[in-house]
Amino acid sequence: MTTLPPHRAEREAICDLFLELGPDAPTLDEGWATEDLAAHLYVRERDPIAASGIMIKPLAHLHDDGIASVKRRLPYELVVERIRSGPPGPMRLVDPLVNTSEYFIHHEDVRRGAGDHAPRPADEIADVEQALWQALRRTAPLMTRRIHGVAVDLVTDDGEMVRTGRAAQRLTLVGRPGELTLYLSGRRDAADVRVECSDAARAALDAAQLGL
Repeated sequence: MTTLPPHRAEREAICDLFLELGPDAPTLDEGWATEDLAAHLYVRERDPIAASGIMIKPLAHLHDDGIASVKRRLPYELVVERIRSGPPGPMRLVDPLVNTSEYFIHHEDVRRGAGDHAPRPADEIADVEQALWQALRRTAPLMTRRIHGVAVDLVTDDGEMVRTGRAAQRLTLVGRPGELTLYLSGRRDAADVRVECSDAARAALDAAQLGL
């Protein structure tokens, strides 16, 4: 268990790891080293115009330009320091709501970037995974909406379930909340998740883009 709230614990942990590994370490984000990922987190919280390119595909160049600008203007250690300090202004009010999953996912992007995909011990992050499970209750329908003709059940290792959709075909994803979060964010190969479904449902899953 962590001594900080989950969103703060994951923010502190990724910042510690950023500094430990330096700016050139690999991550699960294709084409990004740790410096790129840190710049993304900085832009997401501190540059609303550039951050619009994260969700709006035609504006993706703004996000790319924002990352390049941060890398050019600011030392890596300063970027990490500002990430650690938390979001500025009104964003602090929604920090737990919007950043617990974000920082968990990116922390694991850094942890697993070199190829070791082993999850952290369950008892070490029990409160984080509890928060992630609550987040999945809200976001799972959105994250699985592109699996056409198939509804999805999420099941934890201890039997808790989130059901999405009403399609005739269903598939089940089984794993710890953190692993399910990674899987549904598009890190399928790095997540320890078991898929239970028909061949047709599996084909729909394989063809789908997951995530928000």
